[in-house]
Amino acid sequence: MIIAASIQAVKVDFILGIDREQSKNWRIIGESMQLKQSNQELLQIEYLATVATGQNLVKDDGKDVIEGLTKTPKSLPSKYFYDRQGSQLFEEICQLPEYYPTRTETAILQEYAPEIVAYTGACELIELGSGSSTKTRLLLDAYYQQQKSSKYVPIDVSETILQASAIELQKEYPNLPIQGLIGTYEQALAYYRNASDNTRMIFFLGSSIGNFSAAECDKFLEEIATVLKAGDYFLLGIDLQKPAAILEAAYNDAQGVTAAFNLNMLSHLNWRFQADFNLDLFSHQAIYNQDQSQIEMYLICQKTHPVHLKKLDLTVNFQASESILTEISRKFNLETMEKDLESQGLKPLKVFTDPENLFGLILCQLSL
Repeated sequence: MIIAASIQAVKVDFILGIDREQSKNWRIIGESMQLKQSNQELLQIEYLATVATGQNLVKDDGKDVIEGLTKTPKSLPSKYFYDRQGSQLFEEICQLPEYYPTRTETAILQEYAPEIVAYTGACELIELGSGSSTKTRLLLDAYYQQQKSSKYVPIDVSETILQASAIELQKEYPNLPIQGLIGTYEQALAYYRNASDNTRMIFFLGSSIGNFSAAECDKFLEEIATVLKAGDYFLLGIDLQKPAAILEAAYNDAQGVTAAFNLNMLSHLNWRFQADFNLDLFSHQAIYNQDQSQIEMYLICQKTHPVHLKKLDLTVNFQASESILTEISRKFNLETMEKDLESQGLKPLKVFTDPENLFGLILCQLSL
């Protein structure tokens, strides 16, 4: 077992979604499932768990659900978007014509990935919230072409999507060591607190940092700076401030995929905590809060009724028109974010943007 701070990696002893023919390429070593490739252990998929109990932290006890549904106003952590169905719906959102962030960030990476590689040189690539790793391939291609990649570590809370994407990546990059980690950002950063001789670049794409409040954002950047050693890199994607009409369209698409994604959180709670949410009694709402420069997504109760979460021994009484905040997505000013990064010792080396200044990528280095 690899131990860092209070976190250890517990290796997965099963992989979902592998057909019989594909499974012939796998072998079990101890508790881990790994791909046979020239006698090298090039693909590992692991859980993050506490040393003290060995408990799988991805399958938490729902305390955050109890806290969110018993306070006023109600809220739920955005991590509950991402069960199997939620992850698939988010991939669909990324392809929608209204949802500019993915295609804009992709275009920036297509143009500037080689320049990013030129700055960092060979390094271990650690991605927080990797999802399907679609945009990541642009970075991996650039590192491969310059023969400067050493290892890729995708980290995601969704077991299903991480497993599937890691297996596909191993096919596409057969000589690249891949260590998939299933867990939250907090668990991953705790896991990486131990120093490494290898140069690292942690990257956090898709403006996922916008899901954090200002205080949470400050804490997150502080954690990033703690994990990295002097000379290591941090690549951050941020959605920039823009007119409300563009933003609200991106979160209220005509096809209703974002609405389905939002409502699916309740389906996730139903199977995960033996709840009885009726999705027909809630509706999706997304608005832009101009004062806070953030999109706010809500589920709006359509009728007064109780909901039971059997596994949590919890009954919640909802009133008609009552809301549950499911996500914030903050929009950023580039100069302000650069100052915030600098204050944590993360010196911006280069800012990459698109012609319309819709989105930005900031490459930083921890000060020497």
